Amino acid sequence: MTEETSEISDLLKRASAGDEAAVDQLFSLHRERLKRMVRLRMSPRLQGRIDESDVLQESYLYIFNKLTTYLDNPAVPFYLWLRHMTGLKLAEIHRRHLGTQLRDADREVSIYRGALPEANSMSLAAHLLGQLTSPSEAAIKAEMRIKLQEALNGMDPLDREIIALRHFEQLSGNEAAEVLGLSKTGASSRYVRAITRLKSTLSQFPEFSD
Repeated sequence: MTEETSEISDLLKRASAGDEAAVDQLFSLHRERLKRMVRLRMSPRLQGRIDESDVLQESYLYIFNKLTTYLDNPAVPFYLWLRHMTGLKLAEIHRRHLGTQLRDADREVSIYRGALPEANSMSLAAHLLGQLTSPSEAAIKAEMRIKLQEALNGMDPLDREIIALRHFEQLSGNEAAEVLGLSKTGASSRYVRAITRLKSTLSQFPEFSD
């Protein structure tokens, strides 16, 4: 049994006894984290056709049906299982909507158990730059985003992934290590190196020097 907070442990016990309200609570507690993960990994080609809430709604039904299997053998922390199952549903939605275009369109990589879509460079760039605050900034930020996307695309996929996990999904060092199949020390070192490389790459552009 993996270690959980007392609240999660209590809810898991109630869920294992058939308490559907506990299942709802477990999902609600992690909803914002899951939404952030989906936002990072959803293909830009699906914008306007589907949003994070649609993915989470489908994921909830999938998770509800699979929860007993997890409770019988909770080999990983509950949130990581929840995240993984949501990622599987997102990958299925990608296949459903994009079909044969998917591989060429988004260059997915198999990092965690061969299933979750890669955090795409467009979403990462948008998060790094933040939201536009005025119309006058649009042209400048559009150019900066292109440069940032190019820098991200030039990174090793694993480096890009660990930045997504730690910096944007806000996973702990232990969680990121579990997801990537690395030791905690290895994951931490990889993250520091990845951030250093990204900063070094961006330092050549005056726009990112501040």
